Parts: sequence; C-alpha cells; structure tokens
Amino acid sequence: MEHLDMIIIGAGPIGLSCGIECSRKGVSYLIIDKGPLVNSLFHYPLNMTFFSTSDKLEIGEVPFISNNPKPTRNEALEYYRRVSLHWKLRLSLYDRVVSITKMDSFFSVTTSKGAYRCKAVVIATGFYDIPNLMNVSGEHLPKVHHFYKEAHPFFGQKIVVVGAANSAVDVALETWRKGAEVTMVIRDAGIRESVKYWVRPEIENRIQNGEIRAFFESTLTNISEHEVEILTPLGMVSIDNDQVMAMTGYLPDFDFLTATGIRLADDAMKTPMHDPETMETNVKGIYLAGVICGGLKTNKWFIENSRLHAQSIVRHFLSSLN
Repeated sequence: MEHLDMIIIGAGPIGLSCGIECSRKGVSYLIIDKGPLVNSLFHYPLNMTFFSTSDKLEIGEVPFISNNPKPTRNEALEYYRRVSLHWKLRLSLYDRVVSITKMDSFFSVTTSKGAYRCKAVVIATGFYDIPNLMNVSGEHLPKVHHFYKEAHPFFGQKIVVVGAANSAVDVALETWRKGAEVTMVIRDAGIRESVKYWVRPEIENRIQNGEIRAFFESTLTNISEHEVEILTPLGMVSIDNDQVMAMTGYLPDFDFLTATGIRLADDAMKTPMHDPETMETNVKGIYLAGVICGGLKTNKWFIENSRLHAQSIVRHFLSSLN
C-alpha cells in the first residue's frame, strides 16, 4: 500500500492543476481517474469550440497556442496531454475509486487497481457523467441520447432536441446542417441568454425561417418508437420522430460525495459544504476543486475561475501539517 500526502480524484484540468501545485510544493500525490486524461473534454462533441479563449484554459504556466482565439476540443486534448508530459504528472487512468475511509490520521483509498494511504483527498470530479433525466415515459428507448458526439448519424433522421442552452443549440444546428429534420422542445419562452453570442443569431434565424421547428414553453411528455408527444401552450402535439437528443444537462455524483461524509446544503442547488477560502469540506482533510463545488449550479465554476483552487488547497494542506 503506497503512502502519499494527497490523492487527487479527477484528471480534468483542475485535477491536473492540483497535481502541478503539489509538484511545485514538494507534496507527494497521485491523480486518479476512472477514464482517460481530461475525460469530460474527451466526451465533448468532436467539433466543439470552447466559449473561453485559449489563455484562460492554461494551467501550469504552459502556453496554450490555438489556431483561433477560441480553441477546439482537439486542440484542448493536445494541450492537456502536453501539460501532463511537461510536468511529468503522476496519473492512474482508467482507475475507479471504490471507497474512501477516514482513519485516525490518514485516509484509506481503495481503487479498482490498488489501495493507498494518504493525508488528504481532493475531489475534482466535475459533473459530466450523470445525465439530468427528463423522467418521461420512453426515455429508456435506444433512440434517446443524453450525450452527443457528431452529426453524421442523424442524416435523414427526424430528431427532437430537448433544451435551449449551448449544447442543445449546437446539436440542433450541427444536425440540421448535416441533413436532419430538427424540432426543438424548449421549456422557456426563448433561446437562453447564455447561449454563445456568435451562435445565438443563427439559431434564432433558423427558427424564424422555419428551417428548424421549435416549440417554446413546451415539454416532452412521452416517447414511443416512432413518435413523441409534446405538451405545448396550445395543447398536446404528436409528431413523427426517429431520434431524441436530450440536452438537459448533467449532475455531479452526489452519492459519491455523501459516501465520503460530505454534507450537502439543504437547498435546491445541493451545494457541497466547503470553506471557499481553503476548499476544505466538513470532513477534515477532504477538499473540493472545480465545478463540483457548485453542486447543481454547474455554470458557476469553469476552468478559468477555478484554476486557483489548487493553490488554496495545497497552501492549507501544508499549513495543517504545522
């Protein structure tokens, strides 16, 4: 059983930042992830372009040079591979954390590949793994997708896109350009204000021109093999359908957090209890970093505004040893 100062769970940009800060300060560590490096970014759509400019995605003082101001998914994957190699980060990928047990003066961490003792644990797992389900009849059918990779499979298909945020708009436009017949089902009265400013005019124009059909203030109520039913302000509508793209967002793994003893706020956002100055949770020695800190408010933390979590965590960890 290896003894370490810190186990970092999650090999996304913020988990890597924590590993870099540990390297700087002489803290022994291991970064563990159940998937590949920057797993969430890897599962983004193939043609995705970031909202942020490349300089705001930089970590470890490694320059991020992209062809355009806003980098693509592939450029980001290449960048974080280079960061990992540059800093010689200690990684255990495709390694799932099974349990975290707090002992008297250390934590026992068991994974699918091994077991470790450490003085502190950082949870930087993001939120991209668990879909926010619609809880409608037929959601279990194979035609319903909560993750989107590329548009080609939807050529010649009648698809329904549920949602009005960036992911839903991107899916609607990309699949329409590749020959899909697209209908959007949107709970709100319009496309969300948070949609990327260079994309919003196009989706609104496509809807206005009738190229993409949209039901506003509407909800999907039933999915069957060849149809969907939509509750609209004018009543129930049934339309032919081949595929459903449920771009309804994703959830943090709350069960994993609570299993470690971390308390969640008794509010709609289920914010995990932590000190915003030190990032330490109500469990002494367990820290949070990145988007997981916001609970259900997944638009509060991004790479650019949570990179500094690593410094706060390592600083507090070292001070706790004195």
